[in-house]
Amino acid sequence: QVQLVESGGGLVQAGGSLRLSCAASGRPLSSYAMGWFRQPPGKEREFVSAISWSGGHTYYADSVKGRFNISRDNAKNTVALEMNSLRPEDTAVYYCAADDDPTKSPYEYAYWGQGTQVTVSS
Repeated sequence: QVQLVESGGGLVQAGGSLRLSCAASGRPLSSYAMGWFRQPPGKEREFVSAISWSGGHTYYADSVKGRFNISRDNAKNTVALEMNSLRPEDTAVYYCAADDDPTKSPYEYAYWGQGTQVTVSS
């Protein structure tokens, strides 16, 4: 079992930046693919970004490409999401997710955190 805890959310003005962090416990993250999702108010959960177990491959939703950056530190068992040039439409609860099956779609990841709220004011 893997437990994931997100942190770093908060209130920021449009154009600002936030750095989300996801800390894992239970098992080393080094063999897990990791991802970030978000759920805007009144909408379904959507994919934001993912990173392979080695960090060698990263993936982004078109809506965040060029503004967000995902990274991981397997030694510290953490994954981060650096969010820049934030927009009001980035407002959502952000979730960290993980799975040790690299063939799975991120939507099928087995382990999920509780989420952290990000609010971007205009």
